[in-house]
Amino acid sequence: MCRRTALTGGGSTQTRTINLFYWLTLLYVVVVVFFIRCVGGNISLLMQAFRKKFIIPEFAEFAEKINKIYKTVKNQDEGKVANYIPQLAKFSPELWGVSLCTVDGQRHSVGDTKQPFCLQSCVKPLQYAIAVHELGTENVHRYVGMEPSGVKFNMLSLDDDDKPHNPMVNAGAIVISSLIKVKHFMNFVKRIAGQEFVGFSNATFQSEKETGDRNFAIGYYMKEKKCFPPGVEMIDALDFYFQLCSMEVTCESGSVLAATLANGGICPITDERVLSAEAVRNTLTLMHSCGMYDFSGQMAFHVGLPAKSGVSGAILLVIPNVMGMMCWSPPLDRVGNSVRGIHFCQELVSLFNFHNYDDLRHFVKKQDPRKQTGDDNIGSMFQLMFAAHNGDLSALRRFSLFSMDMDQKDYDSRTALHVAAAEGTHSLFAFIWIHYSFGREDVVNVLKDYQQECRQRLEQQIDAEDPQKLSTVERQLHGIN
Repeated sequence: MCRRTALTGGGSTQTRTINLFYWLTLLYVVVVVFFIRCVGGNISLLMQAFRKKFIIPEFAEFAEKINKIYKTVKNQDEGKVANYIPQLAKFSPELWGVSLCTVDGQRHSVGDTKQPFCLQSCVKPLQYAIAVHELGTENVHRYVGMEPSGVKFNMLSLDDDDKPHNPMVNAGAIVISSLIKVKHFMNFVKRIAGQEFVGFSNATFQSEKETGDRNFAIGYYMKEKKCFPPGVEMIDALDFYFQLCSMEVTCESGSVLAATLANGGICPITDERVLSAEAVRNTLTLMHSCGMYDFSGQMAFHVGLPAKSGVSGAILLVIPNVMGMMCWSPPLDRVGNSVRGIHFCQELVSLFNFHNYDDLRHFVKKQDPRKQTGDDNIGSMFQLMFAAHNGDLSALRRFSLFSMDMDQKDYDSRTALHVAAAEGTHSLFAFIWIHYSFGREDVVNVLKDYQQECRQRLEQQIDAEDPQKLSTVERQLHGIN
């Protein structure tokens, strides 16, 4: 009765106070339990976030730079939207979106990133990766090569062994379509995309079939050359290939596809091992050498990253062990790549050291978003300390030539000078002392006081007429002085 009265606002002040504390305690317990349930399964993720241990520690700053590149590239108005497939011609040339997903699951999107579009040729690395994952490299490459073709992606051309040159041209992709299972392919791609949006455009599928004379010609040519596995119907393989090209993603879900490849086959969103490491390695290798149509060589030269483009205007970009990106803009250049997408990739690599060979020694240094603030200082400080500890004078000379600060301090405010003094290495102590950048007056005063005190003690204990009995410490002090 008292509790009911208190809840309705009646009762004594003491009763209402007790009731208030009762509900506050209950609320506290509920909040704590809810917090534990939320945090319990994600404690390692939260610890990474709070300690800035993600692959991109300063992600907000990095995202802002991505936005600047996006705005710069947006001004590009060159290129034409593909019109040989009616459904592709309907997209506005003004559409432009970029999404990224790191191997730790950090996400950023800018522009038209929720608009679905067809994968087109961007599906080729996915179908190849799935085929290798399920059948193995040797079985897959019985039917398809691994060399750049040197001709357009839709040419009627085979290598010297009467096999398609690689899985990234139409002929190779059609053969790969005959090796994988139709039923579960969509679900497999969804797993690679972290269960995010993966759709299908039936209108595009019908357009592909109606305008696919070139692909039919390639199919019949390969049938004549017996390129397909035994028992495979060429028409069925071709029909499945058209379906794969008609699968839809957004920039956001596409970036997860790329991030799974960047993460060695483990989806960074679900933490599920979807593809084998072997399948991912082979896929990235072929994307790097053959993924950008007739621009593949220039892409490898200027950008130096695995990528795959499609005539829908998509570019699937993989930065191994760092992130995956999806760029989408319908206007294409003369070889069929997105004009804005190519420009974005070039601007990205000109700013950050993502090119495969940007880490070469003595190379012009670019920004590295993977480094935490102070990483360079910590590394140089440890090198300096270990050199002083090990008595490595040549290393100290090398550090000095590279203008390294010889006065760096560790967590306990120790310097290399302290370490050299503690180890009793006089030559190192003298060298560091000579190259000390500041604070000399205080050190000089301390050393002079110490020297004077030592001299007085020695004079009391040792006969001044017998200098041979002077201790090693005294001789070293004379040397420093």
